[in-house]
This record gives sequence, structure tokens and C-alpha cells, in this order.
Amino acid sequence: MDEVIPYISGMWTLPWIVVGFFVTLALSSIFGEEKINRIMKKAGLVILFIFIPILVFKLFLNTNFGEEEMDFVILSLAVMAFLYLIAYLYARKRIKVCRDDGERTTFMKTIIVNQGRSAAFVGGAMLAIEKWAVYAAIYITLLGIFLFALVPYILSVIHQREVRSGKKEHSPLPLYLRIYPWYLIVFPISAVIIHMQTGITTASFEWGKLLNLLAAVTIPAALYYVGAGIKVRDLKKEAVKELFYGKEHREARWVREILLLTIIVTPLVIALLFGSLLFLHIIPSEWFAVLILNAVLPITSTNMFLIPYGIDGKVTALAVTWSTIISIPLFVVLLNLLSYLL
Repeated sequence: MDEVIPYISGMWTLPWIVVGFFVTLALSSIFGEEKINRIMKKAGLVILFIFIPILVFKLFLNTNFGEEEMDFVILSLAVMAFLYLIAYLYARKRIKVCRDDGERTTFMKTIIVNQGRSAAFVGGAMLAIEKWAVYAAIYITLLGIFLFALVPYILSVIHQREVRSGKKEHSPLPLYLRIYPWYLIVFPISAVIIHMQTGITTASFEWGKLLNLLAAVTIPAALYYVGAGIKVRDLKKEAVKELFYGKEHREARWVREILLLTIIVTPLVIALLFGSLLFLHIIPSEWFAVLILNAVLPITSTNMFLIPYGIDGKVTALAVTWSTIISIPLFVVLLNLLSYLL
């Protein structure tokens, strides 16, 4: 097991995005895209509910959780709220592209929700960098609460008001996603308590090797899942031309707005703000690396589960696909650059 782990860690994990894309493409041609999509949806839930918790538990079991880690918890929560504030202000400024009140509501919700990033999947690559791993794990865990608890709660409040005002009712978020953030947070808390009370780490017992292996498998598995979510039809010349130059279709205009927000505006704001704090030696380099890398992550595919709350499904699907295609190369370059410089 110790000999296998180096080959599924660090930069070795990133090619699994490409593997996921081509293997899924081949399987879809044999068994049909719909069937493979159903299988991949179940695989995504296995990653979320089994592998991600194991990875988080392992990281926190090996961590001395002190004052600096608690400070980063507070900062992370503030940054996440700030990201959604950026999205809200951006959506307010760009809402002129909408024609009526109903479209404006959908636009606002779609823009804000799609500020949510793929921390547990693509961002898992940061966990392979030892000096960042604890802070990345903290951020991933807290973001899980934002994505699956706070954001759906806000959407559900808006949804209930829309229902009372006579608008069409939608189905609620599935129960398994509503309980996920509270389920996930049990693992880091229990790991911290066990470590503080006993001093146990994965090196303390023979079973720790198995835990290390399962944690290491999580990252390439998650990146495979991301690659599997990229659809060939969205990469065709006509689709690309319509996305970047089309003016007639509402979906193309909205996707461009989301990509501008997530790929350019948000990373620039975070880089300027926390780059200044790093330059002034107010925050450590590890914090800066984790925060800026999370700001350039692609949009999380789990936003598709929030469609019943009134966000635009087609726009969200296209935004997830294209942010994955554009953001991952940027993420890989920054991951290598920051790991070398910092």
C-alpha cells in the first residue's frame, strides 16, 4: 500500500480528469449516455458520502488543531460569505439583461448559486500538497455546509414565498443532500477530538495504512468524476460559437455572465485582497494559496441538485461544463506555480 500511494497523489492525480472524460465517452457509446449518467450520479454520491469523509477524517486525525487552524476556520467562513456577496452584487449590476420580474428572479438565483465551487472534487488535488492539506480540508468541509445547508436554506425560503404568492411549486432538495453537511462535519470533529484526547494518528496502528490508501484514492476518483461530467455535445463548433458569440439565446448570455463572474471577477478580487494581506505578512502563504486556488475552481456539478429551487437548469449545466474546461488548466498552472513559489 505504501508503494501505491505516491502514484495516486500529487500531480499524478490530475490526469484522471482526462481519463474520466475519455472512458465515459467510450462507455456512453457502448451502453448509452443516459445509463452511464445514472451510474455516474450514484458514483458521485459514493464519493461524497464515503470517500470524502474518509479523506477528511484522515487529515484531521493527523493534525494538531490549534489557534492558527481556528483562525483559518473564521477566515474561511468570512471568505465564503464574501464570495456570495460578490455574486449578489454582480447579479444586481447585470440584471438589466432580463426582460421581466420572473426572469430577473431566476437570473439572480442562478448567478448566485453558480458561485459555488467544486472544492470536494477538483479542489481535492490541494490535499496532496502536504503544507496546504489541513487548510484545504478545513475549507472543503466548511464549503460543504455552505453548498448543502446554507444556500439551499436561503433558496427554500425564497421558494416558499414564491409558492405562497401563487407561483408554480417545485420539488424540495433530496433528503440525502440536506443531511450531507451535518454528516460530513462529524468526521473532522470526531478526528480532532480523538487526536486531542489520545494522540492517535494514522501511523499509530496498522489500519492506518488502509486509511491512508482510501484517502489517497479519493482524489483521483473525484477528478475522474469531474472529467466524466464534460459532455462532447457542448464542445462542438456550433455550440462553442453560440456560447461565446451568440446574442439571440438567453442561455448563452447568462452562461457568459457566470463565466465572467467565476473565472475573471472573483479570482481577481480574491487575489488583490489576499495578495495584499500576504505582502503585508498579515496572513501566511498557506492560507493565501488555499484561498486563491479555491477562487479559480470550476463550478460544482452538485449545483444541478438545486434546480428544483428555481435556478435555470440548462444554464447551470453549460456553466459547469465550460467552467470545468476553462478553470482546470488555470487551476493546474496555479497549483504548480504556488507550490513551487510558496
